[in-house]
This record gives sequence, structure tokens and C-alpha cells, in this order.
Amino acid sequence: MFENLSLKIEKAIKNLKGQGRISEINVAETTKEIRKALVEADVNYKIAKEFTDVVKAKAIGENVLTSISPGQLMIKIVNDELVELLGSTHSDINFNGSPAIFLIAGLQGSGKTTFSGKLAKYIKSKGRNPILVACDVYRPAAINQLKVLGESIDVNVYTEIENKNPLEIAKNALKFAKDHNHNVVIIDTAGRLSIDEQMMNEISNLKLEIKPTETLFVVDSMTGQDAVNTAKTFNDRLNFDGVVLTKLDGDTRGGAALSIKSVVNKPIKFVSNGEKLDALELFYPDRMAGRILGKGDVVSLVERAQSVYNEEETRKLNKKISKNTFDLEDFLAQLQQIKKMGNIKDLMGMIPGVSNKMKDMDVDESAFSKIECIIQSMTPQERKSPEIISASRKNRIAKGSGKTVQEVNKLLDQFTEMKKMMKNMNAMKMGR
Repeated sequence: MFENLSLKIEKAIKNLKGQGRISEINVAETTKEIRKALVEADVNYKIAKEFTDVVKAKAIGENVLTSISPGQLMIKIVNDELVELLGSTHSDINFNGSPAIFLIAGLQGSGKTTFSGKLAKYIKSKGRNPILVACDVYRPAAINQLKVLGESIDVNVYTEIENKNPLEIAKNALKFAKDHNHNVVIIDTAGRLSIDEQMMNEISNLKLEIKPTETLFVVDSMTGQDAVNTAKTFNDRLNFDGVVLTKLDGDTRGGAALSIKSVVNKPIKFVSNGEKLDALELFYPDRMAGRILGKGDVVSLVERAQSVYNEEETRKLNKKISKNTFDLEDFLAQLQQIKKMGNIKDLMGMIPGVSNKMKDMDVDESAFSKIECIIQSMTPQERKSPEIISASRKNRIAKGSGKTVQEVNKLLDQFTEMKKMMKNMNAMKMGR
């Protein structure tokens, strides 16, 4: 997401480079291009115009400090206003209540059920004991989907297959949660259309009766401005507490993320960028602004790494590298850890200066799977000592992994080069 918008804003700001003062003429040109970029990203025109009007007003006449260029000053102004547009500060979810109750609402196909599973996993990682409640009584697949999600993360799922009354199910689930020491209840409701008055009344009554700690509205960001309009309609009826943007890894232009806070005046609490249950991020306006302006998001990248690596594993890995005993078993373990961190292209986009260069790059996620297959077809001894892998062993490994001998050779050559590089790095450290 945001690749096109980032490139166009970067191009617009480049117009100011080399100029000693920000003038009305060059600011007007730059803000016009930024407004055009925002509208093309599906940001509401009124919001885009208000945004660039503020940027223009702040930029005109400002003296450029000797240490920075006009372009850098404009980037700071645009960054500050983007942060404001996206919600200014991070807004976490509220766990008040015994149990804390989260009511999940949204349109059909917005990703509510998957998000419910992701939220349960996130909450469980915080040391709480959540339970999922299946209140979508209209789509049988939703109940089964929630059960599968719950089983995959070892979280209980409350269902009443024969009961078609969501309010009764929710009330019964709350009693069950209290009796079984669940301190968080996540209620997955039926997807609905904003024009469906009966369905809107149903969820309004559900909120009124169960009094959730928070009502979260799930939005499919791929629907652009339609998502924003739908959010406004739902908010008028439900007065929800926060927004969740799903499918940010899809072909989305980003307009929903940039517009929704201004329209409903409710914070974006989570963003979701994949089907995997760990593909969920807390939303930080300042970090998202950094990504849009091509500055990356190192903090989120480090947090993802910390979530999959513990200190003991890191210490052992560093020791192996320092002693040059890093083997293919260790390499396989590192690949599997990296995959847990999420989409590789998304991760690379968090590195400053990289995101805008990745627009047309084709990052082959399947390359990891190919390497895993080859290593997993080796014996423990071969992984530990790849130098023993003879031609006959290579043939066996190739057949076992469904790959070619050439691919096996390529992996072994790459691993040998990596070991040499690690050895040279250690030698340089020792020589200091």
C-alpha cells in the first residue's frame, strides 16, 4: 500500500530542492501536485484540499534553516500534517470490564471473522484469556471458520448451532465466560449492508444490551472511499470506538486510511495486511506517515523481530556465528523465524529509503519454501556438515524435495559464500 502515493509526493517535493526560500509560487506548485496525488489515492477531495491548504499556509514564507533544504522543510510540514490527518496519536484498545467485551462489526466480506481470530491471538499474547463468540447466525461457514481459527491459536469458541438469536447467544456467552475465567470476550457478528435496516437494528440492539467495552468497525481498505462512506453510516448508528483497516496488502491506494479519521472522528486502532493470524499491527499515525513519505518504519520492524526472537535464541545464534559453527539447521530456523514476521515486501518497505524503490519489484515469497524443502530433505548430519554432500546425496536430496540438482547446488554455493562472509566479518571484529 501507498507505493504510488509515496512516489508522487516524493516527486512533488523534489521541485523545491535547490531553492533557498519557500515561495508562494513553488509551494503552490508542490501542494497542487500533492493534492492530485492524494485524490488519485482515493482520498476525499475535500479532505485532500483542506490538507494541502494547511500545508501551504504553514510553508509559505518560512525561512529555510541553513542545515536543511526547502525540500526537507516541506517533508517535515507534510509529515506533521499527515500524522494529524491519520489521528495524531496512537489509540490502544480498552480492557476495562470484567470481562472486557469487544463487539466486532462491519460489512459482508470485510474480514471481520479473520480479524476476530487475529485479535484473540494478539490479546492472548498479552497474557489474557480470551474467548471467541460466534454470533453470525446467517452464514454457517462463519461459525466453522471461527472454530478453525480458535483451534489454531488454542482459544475457546462459544457457539450455539441451533440458536438463531444473536442477542441470546451473546448473553449466554458472557455468562459462560465469567464461569470459566475468560477475562476477554470477542463477539463476531454477521456481516451486513448499511442499507439493511433489520440487520442494523439487530447490531444496534446487541450493543445496547451487552454494553461492550469497545465496538470495533472492520473496514476493507480495498473498497476505498466506499469504505469511508460505510464507516460514517455505521458510526451514525453504532457510535463505534475504533476502526480496523483490513487487506492493506491488497491492491489498495490508501485513501481509506487517510480519510476515515477525518470523516468519523474515531481512531484507527489496528491494520491488517494478510491472512496469517499474526498479520495484525497496532496503528501508529506517525509510523504510517513515515512509510508514506518513504522514511520507513524501523520501530515497527524491530518490534516484529522482537516478537519472534527471544534473547536466549539471539545469544545462541551470535555465539554460533562468532565460532563459525552456523550450519544449515540454523539457517532453516532463521528462515522460519523471518517468515513469522510477515510479508517480505512489507518488511523491506519498513527500511528507510527502500519502500519507494520497491514499487515494481517482484519479491518471490516462494523462494523461502524452495530452500526449506531442500534443507528438510537432508539428513541431520548433512545439515550440520554440508561439505559431506556428494553427487549421489545431491540426487537424493533433489528427488526428495522435488527440486533439481542445480537448485541444490545453488543453495549449497550460496550457503558457502554466506559462511565466508560471516568468517570475514568475525575476523574484522577481532582485528579492531
